[in-house]
Amino acid sequence: MIKLYYEKRMVPYRHKLWMCEMKTRTTVSCLALLCLALFLYGCERQQTEKKIKASETVSEAELSQLHVRTGQDAYVFGFDLRSSPQEDAKQYTPLLKYLKEKTGYSFELRFTPKGNLIADDLGTGVVHFAAIGADTYIQARKKYGVIPMVRGLNPFGKAEYQSVIVVATDSPIKDISDIRGKRFAFGSRTSTQGHLIPRIILSENGIGLDDLASYEYTGSHQNCANSVASGKSDVCGMQDTMGKDLDKQGIVRIIHASEYYPSSGVVANQEVDPEVIEKVTQAMLDFEPRGRDAEGLYHWDRTEMPNGFKRARDEDYAKLRDWVKKLGYFPEGDK
Repeated sequence: MIKLYYEKRMVPYRHKLWMCEMKTRTTVSCLALLCLALFLYGCERQQTEKKIKASETVSEAELSQLHVRTGQDAYVFGFDLRSSPQEDAKQYTPLLKYLKEKTGYSFELRFTPKGNLIADDLGTGVVHFAAIGADTYIQARKKYGVIPMVRGLNPFGKAEYQSVIVVATDSPIKDISDIRGKRFAFGSRTSTQGHLIPRIILSENGIGLDDLASYEYTGSHQNCANSVASGKSDVCGMQDTMGKDLDKQGIVRIIHASEYYPSSGVVANQEVDPEVIEKVTQAMLDFEPRGRDAEGLYHWDRTEMPNGFKRARDEDYAKLRDWVKKLGYFPEGDK
């Protein structure tokens, strides 16, 4: 049985409709009102397709209250936040249903609240499995000995990805050399594509954090792009898949793409039975999101594993580990 628990519900759409009704100063029939609501809903959908959906973000208070109650007979599955808890949960829940059908095990989905780290959740047994980026894996492997299982395959069938540097469509910034002295937005502090790789890009071009006017951590790729699109920041480093999609929509403009690094994957708490780990690993290797298992998936093409998975090895992360040491990336004691 797969469970996702929300301590606080989002305001339902019918409340928005009621607010529209309260603002309407003329009396209309119920049928006319329904027609008007459908028309406005259609217009809203057309508009939101041209911008990042604000409805997919939640407040910090709501994020901190979003957590799971684990069951004794279920394995808990965590994840690095990429879009919003709601959007990410919609993507991962069908995967967990697939894993249950293939392995016979039950799973629960858990969001790591703000202020906590998924690496610590893995190491302390709060979660058994997690979909995480290379950055989080390197730290969790060093501190807790987590076990790599699989890495996601990109649209070209390779287990690697990039970061892209984006700016507003009307920005005067043309390339990396123009970033010095600008306001930079990262995603999460523990994000590979939203923080570590952008830091590598800056370093390769002789730009340190002190060379920026300011920098901030927005918490997710979506928030990072929103910061640029809204004018709050000048530049954002983010996930290649989302960045390219937003570029096509005319919301942001890509000025630079990094080289390829090991893609996000799924890892296990070292306390999980090896037989269980191997069974889950094999189920993921057999996963065919563009074929047999496509039915019921939610925007799986937007994830970092649109073509399924390949087996992961610890040595795959050697190059990124070197950069982590060079940048002094993790706090003292976590290197």
